[in-house]
Amino acid sequence: MKAWIQRVKEASVTIGGERVSEIGVGYLVLLGVTNSDTARQAEEIANRIFTLRIFEDADGKTNRSIEDVQGSVIVVSQFTLYADTSHGRRPSFTSAARRELAEPLYELVVEKLRELMGPSRVGTGRFGAEMEVRLLNDGPFSVELLA
Repeated sequence: MKAWIQRVKEASVTIGGERVSEIGVGYLVLLGVTNSDTARQAEEIANRIFTLRIFEDADGKTNRSIEDVQGSVIVVSQFTLYADTSHGRRPSFTSAARRELAEPLYELVVEKLRELMGPSRVGTGRFGAEMEVRLLNDGPFSVELLA
């Protein structure tokens, strides 16, 4: 499982002209699921997102978590994080999990984050939908978490 985390000043997800999620300070999390991922990994990555310290403290060091800054999170499913571009000019997505596995694990990550942060601080896209994702990256500061 991969989470590409972008620290944001604001972010939103729009589907079919309808804004479905919007946050201020926090993380935009692009979440990819591969064929061998498990529920344990989904819970682990949610905990790691929650405890990750990439917000600056008073000394300018990245020492504060999403909880410390009372930030919010938007989690968007992103199978393309498992694109294989090692051959040719067209990516292969065979490492990305099929919907039957990926969607429940994505939902488990969201559920765990809502338990940790409260439901009002965790937004989502819509699994498998065409989405417009907008963000104002803070830094920019982006990191990859693997579980």
